[in-house]
Amino acid sequence: MRTPDTVATGLASSADLAREAAGQLRQAATVPPRTVHARLAGAALANGTAGIALAYIERARAGLDDWGRAHEWICDAAAEPVSDHDTAGLFLGVPALAFVLDAAAGPTGRYRGGIAELDAAVTRLAHRRAAQALARIQAGRLASFAEYDVFFGLTGVGALLLRRASTSNATEQVLTALVALTRPLTVDGETLPGWWVGHDPHRRQSSAFRGGHANHSISHGICGPLALLSLAARRGTLVDGQLDAIGSVCDWLDAWRQDGPAGPWWPEHLAVDELRTGRCVQTRPARPSWCYGTPGITRAGQLAALALGDRRRQAAYEQALLACLDDPTQQARLVDPGLCHGHAGLFQTVWRATADATTSDLHARLPELADRLLCAARTADQADPGFLTGNAGTALALHTASTNTAPLSGWDTCLLIN
Repeated sequence: MRTPDTVATGLASSADLAREAAGQLRQAATVPPRTVHARLAGAALANGTAGIALAYIERARAGLDDWGRAHEWICDAAAEPVSDHDTAGLFLGVPALAFVLDAAAGPTGRYRGGIAELDAAVTRLAHRRAAQALARIQAGRLASFAEYDVFFGLTGVGALLLRRASTSNATEQVLTALVALTRPLTVDGETLPGWWVGHDPHRRQSSAFRGGHANHSISHGICGPLALLSLAARRGTLVDGQLDAIGSVCDWLDAWRQDGPAGPWWPEHLAVDELRTGRCVQTRPARPSWCYGTPGITRAGQLAALALGDRRRQAAYEQALLACLDDPTQQARLVDPGLCHGHAGLFQTVWRATADATTSDLHARLPELADRLLCAARTADQADPGFLTGNAGTALALHTASTNTAPLSGWDTCLLIN
């Protein structure tokens, strides 16, 4: 068993882990960007060269690699025309490239001209998308993931704006639309949560989700908007009804929390019949991942509690996360090292939660989580160089584990955990 002393020093002093992080980063792409460009999207964070660039940017900003390599990947991401159409979002197109350039620039003047041009496009996109969402709500139509999720929706665009222009009118409009999203919506005589989507969890139509569903995940569901509204509130960026919206989503999550033998958990999603009966059909916790599992949901809830100054609720979410980490059945369901649904995402989420926690118990779990991440990274298939499910994202989480410091580039802002 690790003693408090080894917990306090184990992460930061792990030279082996630091070397592994550097090795994983170099394996993120074994050929130059121009060679892989034909099979990797450019301005895409999930699996494109923009996402890979984030790993080199973090290393360069930490003084562990030269800027030439990072710049090479940035240039490749920007080599082709970048979309600012309504399908663009934080993980694709203009916002994705703006996020990467902002991560590279930091407090310097680096890439200033390019960022300014992209900022204007992001502002226009945010105004259009927020207006479309408000018009859809006014018309009483159901939402879709693409309207509000982290990857392609308003939550992701809002996360970028909070970094780049937290007091802008565009940021205000995005937050206003997300506040409206939290209010009940009546469709065909039935009252539904405002974030109810008209498709199944795979964005298709299926008999199991006839009439759509309510999604609880941080990646596609209501916990993404909850995290953004809470992060904005903690920074003093508020619109009318924002704190009430945060509270109402917390009340919803309280109502649907399931208390199992290993601790609290939340269903991934709810269909119409579950909403009507008040009982979910999911019988056990989901995989303990950033995207859909207890870690992402509890981090969003912890951020909400911090925004509201609700110490009781904060402690409850932190205890739920601890229970998840201490449940071997849940932890055994993680089988890959990646950010989205693997060990890297779990580690980075818990690391961020630990920084705000009221208890040292979460910090005590970090060394073991780092060990599991390292083991998974060593044994994983190295074919995927990408950010969300591949080596670049794994390397970034390993870098956090090896340094035990917050990312200098703020790359994990795109996960809505900070």
